Amino acid sequence: MRDPRYDILFEPVQIGPVRTRNRFYQVPHCNGMGHVHPSAMARMRGIKAEGGWGVVCTEECEISPLSEFSPYIEARLWDERDIPALARMCEAVHQHGSLAGVELAFNGYSAPNRYSREIPWAPSNTPVRGYDPVQARAMSRADIQQLRAMHRAAALRAREAGFDIIYVYAGHDLSVPFHFLTPRNNRRTDEYGGVLENRVRLLRELIEDTRDAVGDRCAVAVRLAVDEQRVDGLSREGEGAEIFSMLADLPDLWDVNVADWSNDSVTARFASEGYQEAFLSGLKALTRKPVVGVGRFTSPDTMVSLVRRGVLDLIGAARPSIADPFLPKKIEEGRADEIRECIGCNVCVSGDHTSTPLRCTQNPTMGEEWRRGWHPESVNRAYHPGRALVVGAGPAGLECARILGVRGMEVALVDSLRTLGGRVALESRLPGLASWGRVIDYRLDALSRLASVEIYRESRLQSQDILDFAAEHVFIATGSRWRRDGVGRALRRPLPGLESLPVITPDDLMAGVLPASPVLLFDDDHYYMGSVLAEHLVARGVQVIFVTPAADVAAWTHNTLEQHRIQRRLLELNVTIVPSNTLVRCMPEGLVAGCVYTERTRFIPAASLLLVTSREPEQALYQALNSAPEQARAAGIGTLTLIGDCVAPGTIAAAVYSGHRMAREFDAPVDSLLVRREIPLIEV
Repeated sequence: MRDPRYDILFEPVQIGPVRTRNRFYQVPHCNGMGHVHPSAMARMRGIKAEGGWGVVCTEECEISPLSEFSPYIEARLWDERDIPALARMCEAVHQHGSLAGVELAFNGYSAPNRYSREIPWAPSNTPVRGYDPVQARAMSRADIQQLRAMHRAAALRAREAGFDIIYVYAGHDLSVPFHFLTPRNNRRTDEYGGVLENRVRLLRELIEDTRDAVGDRCAVAVRLAVDEQRVDGLSREGEGAEIFSMLADLPDLWDVNVADWSNDSVTARFASEGYQEAFLSGLKALTRKPVVGVGRFTSPDTMVSLVRRGVLDLIGAARPSIADPFLPKKIEEGRADEIRECIGCNVCVSGDHTSTPLRCTQNPTMGEEWRRGWHPESVNRAYHPGRALVVGAGPAGLECARILGVRGMEVALVDSLRTLGGRVALESRLPGLASWGRVIDYRLDALSRLASVEIYRESRLQSQDILDFAAEHVFIATGSRWRRDGVGRALRRPLPGLESLPVITPDDLMAGVLPASPVLLFDDDHYYMGSVLAEHLVARGVQVIFVTPAADVAAWTHNTLEQHRIQRRLLELNVTIVPSNTLVRCMPEGLVAGCVYTERTRFIPAASLLLVTSREPEQALYQALNSAPEQARAAGIGTLTLIGDCVAPGTIAAAVYSGHRMAREFDAPVDSLLVRREIPLIEV
């Protein structure tokens, strides 16, 4: 039964000629599937509609090979041959009564055209983004007319595919219409450059063209970044709001955000929930058309407040709709406390940056809806329900126990500690990672609803205990420990001289150990751990020297849009950063580091060494059981399986996925586990 306080969220909203069924709006977001895996993309979007999102949009959708985004995998509407793939998505969305939206995109100098080899276009002559040795050429008036014609043709193809909302994209400092708006990108002296009215001209024309082409049946939306959070960029208090005012009632819908993408999708480590409200406030009063915006919203009370205070008409979401595609339905059915809340880690974003189907720490079914046939809210009953024992209540063990319980198994979840959650319980206490505790909270709440699952805390099991327990299915989730010998990517053998200096690991720090200052932190992990531990130490008065073999700090976090913020934070904290260096040996007064390019060495004085290199799986319990198969069989154990970090340490998302997959598939017939894939059509 829905709480009446939330009724306003389920009111329909008129958007030009179409009408939503509620105020929940999945804004365009990338997914790493796009034109390469269209069935997977369609199924994923269809699940969102099934879960109650009243509007479900595509990612960026290329309209021409003159601006293609390779190697990034986005949607594509180059010509009529692309219509069937996107029609499949529209059908999946319409099946559940939702509207389908498409974000038409022409990215100009943001796209170096690595596949098509076409010369990119831009308002003015300029190098492309990134370091490709390519320049974009200034668009002529004929090019502008050609772009308008291409956009109009793509809008007509989108209407034929079945889309209800068609975007003119001017956001994220990615698209040509946005580039024309900004003086640093637009240095033209004709009617498309100079004063703001001229710089807005192309965006106005594209909106008018799109309305003229498809406005009788489709709504026309504009996605506009009103603030760039940079000195030489658009600002909400300046030209950003002026542009919005100049075009206020021209489109049918305003989708407002900030630029660039790293500012629009800030990780929880650097921005709180609802952080974009400051940029959204006041805009709705400038237009008679509905406004949608984002801010990693997961609280229905916050959503209601935004609508009642006149900040937004529609609650936009990308990441929250990935973490829980059924968020709207759970609110509608009075189950808001069952929402699987986004933790703001941006593992989803990494899919786009690695050109692979997106994944999610909270929702292990994301990206697997079509190829594995997984659903975020349902799973088949066990073929032969029996008794299961899960040893270890970290992210893998919690998820494994949850799915086993949902499948009708009798489950015992056992952990050696009183506090459940394994590595997540420890890491969520580190700077900026508090929201990661939602991984534990969601699963413990779900387990509390399952009468067939019992949890045993402070119960350290030996192999004989497991044999005596006599469970038919045993899942070992004992995690991993950080190595203290330096072995990792750069060092394939233990670091010489480790006995010369106090050595600590992340496990020691999270257990409360404080190293002598100054500490040399050697980060060969390249994700978040090294940098959050540096923050942790500085806050406790420890001087940190950060050494890494990579060219910059936390190199993998380029994929989660936060590397620049991490490095800036450490520099602001006066952490000494020594990039492109590995360790050669320890000495009583410090360490010898070596340049990864020249092998030249340097001595770095330090009182202690913190090694953030690699982790060793904790497999002793598994090995003891696996080495005595006859005893295991005699005890009735039919399944003995490693899950999570004790298989191979990785991300929290990987651990959750491991626990989920094994619990879902351990008893499935082998021939039912084939992964579906798209087979390209060979043109002749």
